[in-house]
Amino acid sequence: MSIPRLLDHVVIAGPDLASLVSWFAERTGVVAVRGGAHPTGTANALVALTIGGARGPQYLELIGPDPVRAGEAPPATFGIDALQSPSVRAYSVHPDDIDATVAAARDRGYDPGDVRDLSRRTPGGELLEWRLTGTGEDRLDTPFLIDWGSTPQPGLGDIPSIELVSLVRVEPDPEPLRELTAALGLGDGAAQIVAGDRPGYRLELRRADGAVVTLF
Repeated sequence: MSIPRLLDHVVIAGPDLASLVSWFAERTGVVAVRGGAHPTGTANALVALTIGGARGPQYLELIGPDPVRAGEAPPATFGIDALQSPSVRAYSVHPDDIDATVAAARDRGYDPGDVRDLSRRTPGGELLEWRLTGTGEDRLDTPFLIDWGSTPQPGLGDIPSIELVSLVRVEPDPEPLRELTAALGLGDGAAQIVAGDRPGYRLELRRADGAVVTLF
């Protein structure tokens, strides 16, 4: 089992949110619940993750263009504007001190991006606010950092769940990315980087019937 110790959530993106939710349900038997809309032009649906029988606070974020803004150009977040089908696109980690982690990484030669504010409203109208580094406009192969502050972490909400078996990053030549990720100073808090022909993320989930589903 390979699970980042500091994992916050895994991002699965697609060109259409409703189709993405259906795609995920067909493979896992779990229907993600509506999360909310972001000012970046995206909207999401959520599924909590269990690890070793324990619930959360980790979760899955299914994200796509906000249906309310149909007709607008697709958002660039997580490379959604270039997607033709669902894809495991990114993951985030929650270091103890997001600002110190960014500063230390820069000192080691890697800039994970500025820490910025983001928010979304729940279907009930509640405003959720958090801080994070870049989310796909730059690079997707390293984790982005997140700090929820006083906002409840979504993985602890009343949402359906599925068991996380593993999350790894696959690279034909792992060493350069290992060196880059090491600059974040997260140790086993970040995803393991393994060798393989197809670059990208490999996410393994266990269905309620015990079958393990692999998503890329």
